[in-house]
Amino acid sequence: MKLLFIGDSITDMCRNREGANPYCFGNGYVFLLEAALAKKYPGKFTVINRGISGNRIVDVYQRIKVDCWNLEPDVITILIGANDVWHEISRANGVEPDRFERFYDMLIEDTKKVLPNVKIVVMGAFLLHGTVTEEQHPEFSRIKRYAQIAEAVAKRHGCVYVPLQPHFDAAAAAHTDQYYLFDGIHPTVAGAGVIAEQWLQSFEANIL
Repeated sequence: MKLLFIGDSITDMCRNREGANPYCFGNGYVFLLEAALAKKYPGKFTVINRGISGNRIVDVYQRIKVDCWNLEPDVITILIGANDVWHEISRANGVEPDRFERFYDMLIEDTKKVLPNVKIVVMGAFLLHGTVTEEQHPEFSRIKRYAQIAEAVAKRHGCVYVPLQPHFDAAAAAHTDQYYLFDGIHPTVAGAGVIAEQWLQSFEANIL
């Protein structure tokens, strides 16, 4: 079974682009999932990381053929939304909620036409306060709205939805924001562990 993960820097996490080697998974949640799956289900899964730092939903849509469809995965996992908000704050080049939803709908609809038997996992974007300034934080917290949109899209198309915000909120309450998301959005090893744990539980319950 071929498992493909696509999204932004949270998925990318410094992955190697130079072919198949132990570092092509990056150093984030995809790497942790490769390790967990390889140990628990030897030889059963091929894991592919196609995250690209800085991506928005429109960027993922633009490259979905070459980075996803052409590889013919059995399961596609999408985690996107942070840059759709952050790029508006930092460079006035974000993706508005209604446009985010339209592109997400098209992404899944088109994918199912090309790969009718594929399973799709949608993960919700998340944030913690981290190092985001008080002035920026109200706008940055719009990411929660984008997670709600992703959930609605997933349900509309019969995809598996994995919420992450509640688990980061609970984890941070027990420790600190920076212990899980060092800048409010990018995971530490502990934060990557939160994502990997929730994905694996949902995958085993809904797809495997």
